[in-house]
Amino acid sequence: MSEATTLPRLLQRNAREFGARPAMREKNRGIWRTYSWQESRDQVRDIALGLAALQFGRGDKLAVIGDNRPRLYWAQLAATCLGGTSVPVYQDASARDLVFVLTHAEVAVIVAEDQEQVDKIVTLKNQLPTLQLVVYDDPRGMTHYRHDWLISLVELTRRGQDFGREHPGHFQSELDQGQADEVALICYTSGTTGNPKGVMLTHANAIASMTIFAQVEDVRRDDEWLAYLPMAWVGDALYTMVLGLLVGFTVNCPESPQSVQRDLRELGPTGLLAPPRIWESMLTAIHVRTADATPLKRWVFERLRNAAERAETLRAESKPLPLGLRLTCALGEVLVYRPVRDQLGLLRTRWCYSGGAPLGAETFRFFRSFGVNLKQIYASTESGLVSLQPDREADPNTAGRPCPGVDVKIDERGEVLVKSPGVFKGYFRNDEATRQVVDGAGWFHTGDAGFIDRRGHLVIVDRAKDVGSLHGGAMFAPQFVENRLKFSPYIREAVAFGHERAFVAALITVDLGAVGSWAERRGVAYTSYMDLSQNPQVCELIAAEVCKCNAWLPEDVRVRRFVLLAKELEADDAEMTRTRKVRRQHVSEKYAAVIEAFYTGEGEAALSLSVTYEDGRQSSVQTRVKVVDVATAAAAEVAEHA
Repeated sequence: MSEATTLPRLLQRNAREFGARPAMREKNRGIWRTYSWQESRDQVRDIALGLAALQFGRGDKLAVIGDNRPRLYWAQLAATCLGGTSVPVYQDASARDLVFVLTHAEVAVIVAEDQEQVDKIVTLKNQLPTLQLVVYDDPRGMTHYRHDWLISLVELTRRGQDFGREHPGHFQSELDQGQADEVALICYTSGTTGNPKGVMLTHANAIASMTIFAQVEDVRRDDEWLAYLPMAWVGDALYTMVLGLLVGFTVNCPESPQSVQRDLRELGPTGLLAPPRIWESMLTAIHVRTADATPLKRWVFERLRNAAERAETLRAESKPLPLGLRLTCALGEVLVYRPVRDQLGLLRTRWCYSGGAPLGAETFRFFRSFGVNLKQIYASTESGLVSLQPDREADPNTAGRPCPGVDVKIDERGEVLVKSPGVFKGYFRNDEATRQVVDGAGWFHTGDAGFIDRRGHLVIVDRAKDVGSLHGGAMFAPQFVENRLKFSPYIREAVAFGHERAFVAALITVDLGAVGSWAERRGVAYTSYMDLSQNPQVCELIAAEVCKCNAWLPEDVRVRRFVLLAKELEADDAEMTRTRKVRRQHVSEKYAAVIEAFYTGEGEAALSLSVTYEDGRQSSVQTRVKVVDVATAAAAEVAEHA
């Protein structure tokens, strides 16, 4: 066989060399089912031949929609075996988003997880002119569906087996025709400034990025990987599917999104990739459990946590640990650190990464101080892997060193430019957008503002277009302020404003779990998120948290005023992307009246809350929200406790 330059050839290599070793596991009704590399290859072959029997071929597009399931990964690989392209889409996408992506990508086949996903496609079928076939995996609830374009995966596989017997050399012939420069994946961007763009990643792009990762990180064939991130996110496509094929480790699919934390602890993966929101949620859960503990347990936890963070600070500065601190940390490992890692499912992890957005320094240091080898990684859908942090150089303020084979430079405007084998082929059906971000010399313009520090680490400041300045001339990077605010366990999201304004203000949403627990402990009654977020005592709580945040911010960019929104920021309402990035322009326009109230000195602002349902229907609620002056709130709290 020729060199493994495509994903199907990697699969063939693994089936031949690793044979009966576990390739994938899936948890169903509490039981883990294991599939070997040979079984996985056979499943992919039968699905591919079933698609071939139904005229799917080179250049065609196949979309998968659903939770992480082995058969959805196999379907993607099956498409590439025939020279087709995989287009994973978000399982919780609204009808509007699905229609755009499936139509723009010219998808011919959709492989859906279950009845819920099939129902979405049924309602949209007339708006999808290129769609020819829908295949469903889970048969529950599908008995009475009658469409000539709808079949089960079992039926597709059966047709593939029949087709294979009639055409014994077809699968290998198609696989041998595959070229490294063919498009394997089209991953759609988050679309923070408009409609998402389809990023075309060739086999060579995907394999090169993961080859670089495997060269600089301790990735092993006997590793256990948990596939829980959205399949449409490039991070899952690369680190679950491509890296798994390249290295040959075992990919594990949890029973459901709701059981991820339980399955994480049961499995104990050896490596983990998670966006900042996951790490922040884990820390919030720890804070909530600590607050619910007895006074003695809280005291022990805080004492040992403080010791761990002091030790981590000294290690980061390459300073020796005093004997007393070493003994305290040894005790903490027995009483606190190891039990916490065990509860989080991180007991066996050799390395963990945070990616997709900057992670707050306090969250970063907390996990590292508790013995989790948490590091930051910088990558994008278009560029692939760019930089990561070596074990001994983990730093909350950087994105690590550029990886071998990846060239990084900063242009005269401070924008980060990247050139590497992992840089994408282009945007699907959008040559103009491609020319705007990839120059004639092959440099990809990331849109991120940053610099290289004295150690050679890449430091990302913010999105270049979002960096501005206050009236007084002070530089204003909203993401820097937002990350500081979100360290509070009670703040879920924050959107900061201040460009060309006199001071910084913020829209804030509370964390329902953490604030709800806080309210219950104090006997504060509430009936809904809106009721809780607008409670005067909750406003005082968040004002105190903002004051704590301000103590760590430069005086010029401290938050002066804020509003607690009466609803969470939602992707379905176009306020967030599916990867939990703020669509800043849309939020600015939607909440323009509130933002204006910040700077006109008003104490209240009118707010129109729109809610979008999965079928595209919308409703709205009119309300008024209080504009909180941080200095006044802080003074009132001091007076109350005087």
